[in-house]
Amino acid sequence: MAWLSPSTLRELLRLSLPIVVSQGAFAVMVFTDRLFMSFLDAAHIAAALGGGVASFFCMSLFMGLVSYGNAIVAQYYGAGEYEKCPRVTTQGVLITLASTPLLLLIAWQGPAAFEYLGHDAAQVPLEQAYFSVLMIGCTFHLLKACLASYFAGIGRTRVVMAADLVGTGLNIPLTWVLVFGKFGLPALGIVGAALGTIIATICAIGVFLFFYLSREHADQFNVAGSRRFDAGIMRRYLRLGMPSGLESFMNTASFNLFLLLFQSYGVAQGAAMAIVFNWDMLSFVPMIGLNIGVMSLIGRFVGAGDMRRANEVIASGFLIAFAYSGTLAVLFLIFRLPLVDLFNTGEADFATIRELASIMMLGLVTYMLADATILISGGALRGGGDTRWIMITSISVHWLMLLVQYLVIVVYRLDPVSSWWVFVAMIIVLALLYLWRLLGNTWRRPERLARVMAE
Repeated sequence: MAWLSPSTLRELLRLSLPIVVSQGAFAVMVFTDRLFMSFLDAAHIAAALGGGVASFFCMSLFMGLVSYGNAIVAQYYGAGEYEKCPRVTTQGVLITLASTPLLLLIAWQGPAAFEYLGHDAAQVPLEQAYFSVLMIGCTFHLLKACLASYFAGIGRTRVVMAADLVGTGLNIPLTWVLVFGKFGLPALGIVGAALGTIIATICAIGVFLFFYLSREHADQFNVAGSRRFDAGIMRRYLRLGMPSGLESFMNTASFNLFLLLFQSYGVAQGAAMAIVFNWDMLSFVPMIGLNIGVMSLIGRFVGAGDMRRANEVIASGFLIAFAYSGTLAVLFLIFRLPLVDLFNTGEADFATIRELASIMMLGLVTYMLADATILISGGALRGGGDTRWIMITSISVHWLMLLVQYLVIVVYRLDPVSSWWVFVAMIIVLALLYLWRLLGNTWRRPERLARVMAE
């Protein structure tokens, strides 16, 4: 791996920081939603996590697929084929429209599944309501992902930041109004939180379209000529993006099943997990911005045939990721109890929630650097088109973890702490495998990269 290059480090920061801010805004939006739920009761916190993860799972196959447009756009941009960049987005929109009927069917029939998961009776109707409303807005979530991937791929990440800041800036006060019934509106509770998310997503799409359809951008990238089906680009999209979509779907499925198994311990245990994952989200989600920046730059240099610069991107990515995650890990370790207490619902069983969540925070601190390794390594490998290896490896590790979790929770009925440390171990193992692949030469061989660029 090449030594650090100050110019490449600056370029990665310039590209990634707006996405970090963008992802941070999204994390704050979800964090605030769950904080508002804590003002109601512990069942609302657990339901927001369960229903939210379930809805993401149902969209994850198509979300992972359309989001890979980032790397494909970056590859064409690096190769100087600018007119093909918006064509990628058109193919992503076509995939979105084709997936919508299936997702709406799931929105209609899916809520019944919550009745068979063994959750507390007070939690199930809340999960069903939150899930249903989020799924009705599935098309908007996917369209936003298409447009965000496009602008990240061409390096205009400030547009992504602007869209997400507008969405978050609207979502927080709107959710407060809808959840608690302010200004004469009815108090919608958890349904209001879901509606606020959809309205914010629609507004973010409006910001993206403002820039996408602007005259200067449309002339530079021939947007008018891109609004058609392109068989070659669609083949590339499906060949390279489908493994990412399947990986996202299968991993989200395994995580969702783990979450549901863990919540079978009880509402207090589910609330403790929701609290810890809220803090995990504030560390992990902004790092996704760096992952996107690494993937975009790697894709650009793969398209340009410049692997020396690609190696410099990897080195710079690790430096930034470890500095950020390491700092947060120290802060989370020192202040873990006050961070947990922020979600005190005032209920009698919060002492149980507090004790378990404080122990789980130690696990969070343990795997944060491993998360950073996965994000940087995964971003580089995806940018280089190594999506099939990532799919096979990641799915295998996640489902092996789920098998162990079934034995721990259902068969041997071990305590929640044991289950949590199995999850921590899985992340560390996956990080080591990703790093091994990244440091090898298989994914960067010239003949393999030529196949990646072929339509």
